[in-house]
Amino acid sequence: MTRSPSRAPATELAPSPAEPLRLQVLTALALHRMATTSQLRQMLRPDSSRQLFSRVLNKLRDAGFVDLTPLSGKDRSRTHAWYLTPEGARLTRDLPALRGRPPYPITSTTAASLKTPHTLTVVRTHLPFAADARRLGHEHGPWDWTPEVAHPIGEGERLVADAVMHYTVTGSEHRLKLRAFVEVDRTTMSSERLAVKLIEYARLFRYETQPIGRHRQPSAGPAWLRWYPIYPRVLFILTGASPARLRNRINDLQAMTAQHPLVAALAREVPLGATVLEDIEHHGPSAKVWVPLAGGQPRPWTHL
Repeated sequence: MTRSPSRAPATELAPSPAEPLRLQVLTALALHRMATTSQLRQMLRPDSSRQLFSRVLNKLRDAGFVDLTPLSGKDRSRTHAWYLTPEGARLTRDLPALRGRPPYPITSTTAASLKTPHTLTVVRTHLPFAADARRLGHEHGPWDWTPEVAHPIGEGERLVADAVMHYTVTGSEHRLKLRAFVEVDRTTMSSERLAVKLIEYARLFRYETQPIGRHRQPSAGPAWLRWYPIYPRVLFILTGASPARLRNRINDLQAMTAQHPLVAALAREVPLGATVLEDIEHHGPSAKVWVPLAGGQPRPWTHL
C-alpha cells in the first residue's frame, strides 16, 4: 500500500551539497517510471553502496513520495521495484531535467504490477549504454534516455518508441552526437508483429504534417524534423528466449528490411540494427554484437 505523506515539507528535497541524491532518485523515477534499488545505483552512482540507496529510498517512502511493488519469483523475495506516488509525481513535475517531457507516472501498486516486467527491462537496457559511456569517456547519463516517446505517423496513428537515446561520442578532436529509437523485445509478441514496427518507423520517416486550411501550402518537410536534426537510428534489443529463437527473430527483421519497399528505403538512409540484451550486458554495446538489418557483418552500434 502507498504510505500517507508525512508533514515534512517538500522543500527539504531541494538539491544541497549534503543530500543531492534524494532529488536525483526522484528525477530518475519520474523519467524512467520504475526501477529497482540496484538499477538506481547503477544509473546514478555506481560507486556507491546499495545500503546508501536503500536508506534514501526508505526515507522517501516514509515521506510519502515513493512506494514499491515486490518482484515475482522465488529468488526475488527481497527485491522490489520503486515508483513515484501521486505526491511524488506532483513534486517532480517541474524539475529542470523533466521539462518538455511527457509524464507517464506509475502511481499505484496495481499499475506498477502490470507494467513491471517491460518497464524494468527497458531500464535494464539503458544501463549497459551508461556503463559503456563511463568506460569510454563518452556522454550518456540517466537523463539521456527517455522512455515511451510517441510520434504521429498519419491517419490518426502514433508510433511509440520504447525509448529515445541521446549519446555523444567524444574524441580528442571531435564530438559525434548520436540519437536512436530503441525497441526492447521480450519475446512477448509474435515475430511478425515485432517486424511490423519497422514499417511504422518507415512511415514516420516519410510522414509530413498537412497544413490546416482551404489552400494547400508547401510542406515544411518531414514531421520528425520538429524533434531531430537527423533521423535517429533504430535499434532492436531482444531478450527472453533461447539464442536460436532470438536469431530467428533477427532474421525476420532482416527479411522485412529486404522485402518491404518502405523499410528498404528507410534502410538506405538510416542505420538499423539488432542485438541480444545479454550480449550487450556481457560485452558492452560498443562490441561487435549488432546485426545490421540491411546486411553485413556484426559491428558496434555506432558503426551501423
